[in-house]
Amino acid sequence: MKKFLNILFVMLSQVAVSFAQTSTETTTTTDMAKQYNPIQTGTISLAVAPDARGGAMGDVGAATEPDEVSQFWNPAKYAFAYSRGGLSVNYTPWLRKIVSGINLGYVAGYWKFGYNDLQAVSASLRYFSLGEVEAYNSDGNLVQVINPFEMAFDVGYSRKLAENFSMGVVLRYIRSDMTYDDGDGAEPANAFAGDIAAYYTAYPMVGTNECQWAWGLNISNIGSKVSYDGGATQQFLPTNLRIGTSFTFPIDDYNLLSLNFDANKMLVPSFPQTYQFYDENGQLDNQAWEDAKQEYYDMSSIKGIFKSFNDAPGGFTEELHEINWGAGLEYTYDRRFFLRAGYHYENEFKGDRKYFTFGAGVTLNVFHIDAGYVLSTAQQSALDQTLRFSLGFDLEGLRDYFGGRRR
Repeated sequence: MKKFLNILFVMLSQVAVSFAQTSTETTTTTDMAKQYNPIQTGTISLAVAPDARGGAMGDVGAATEPDEVSQFWNPAKYAFAYSRGGLSVNYTPWLRKIVSGINLGYVAGYWKFGYNDLQAVSASLRYFSLGEVEAYNSDGNLVQVINPFEMAFDVGYSRKLAENFSMGVVLRYIRSDMTYDDGDGAEPANAFAGDIAAYYTAYPMVGTNECQWAWGLNISNIGSKVSYDGGATQQFLPTNLRIGTSFTFPIDDYNLLSLNFDANKMLVPSFPQTYQFYDENGQLDNQAWEDAKQEYYDMSSIKGIFKSFNDAPGGFTEELHEINWGAGLEYTYDRRFFLRAGYHYENEFKGDRKYFTFGAGVTLNVFHIDAGYVLSTAQQSALDQTLRFSLGFDLEGLRDYFGGRRR
């Protein structure tokens, strides 16, 4: 039998305490909305923020100023990037409060081209490693030591369609090797996905100051499902709808303050819960329960996107619970020094990820360094004290610098 590494799901779900209790009594819609029922997906690491800048602002980035890591937050922003090209290397020692050896590495970059640099191509590589994991059989005997991982490689294209508006698309290949083979044909999961993004920016006047206001939208990981058992059971990708806005106000010639906000909703249907199928006598309708599970497993990813808006057992109240949001501040001095702070909120019944974030950055000639830190407000959160590090390069500046030296 193929062995799934359930430890991955447990850790990435923040080792949350389940509040749900199986009931043999009639459960109202209001009660259902208060059951612990997070959205379940495969390849969960795809949803993890990879960079120190966005991670330091409450996991916000749909409409923030374009940077090298826009591929994750909103690839349409690349068309408005100040530099013609950039590259970023990012590293996160993930969930270090629970166990060592879990790391997320992310490399992303872009290059603008064409008349007036209206277009940009981009790419990124994500690698999520769980380090060494000991796999045991049902008798408690060590079978082998494995190195489970998830990785994704993608390429993108963005273009200005108007003076203030751009769109972008991304195509992604995903590979998840989270199992070991005990003789029944276990195999890694592979999937293909895409993103669709939009970005709008304007420059309103507030008093005598020219400000910048922007909004962004990114629907990410629209694609096939993943399976670890040859297609017998399939899991949804973490398809996500991200909508955000940003407002940047110049305090004076050297000081800027940016206010940013993102809201997210997983475009994945809710897994059916047993408490939905108890009759008025408190008896579980096993056939209805099995049919509901089979319908969930057979559902296509596209159908799942539309169904995700109205299928929560707790009705509209629970649908609202599925929206998580982040808010962040970024202070900039002379375009060289940065201080950041933010807050991220997720409902307690959908994962309970609640944390403050902090960070700083500095730009030195053609490269910049950023760091971010997470301080959780939820009890027993595995995200507490998470650090992120980013190193970015201005490729156009590097080209000009070395070209000038050659001359």
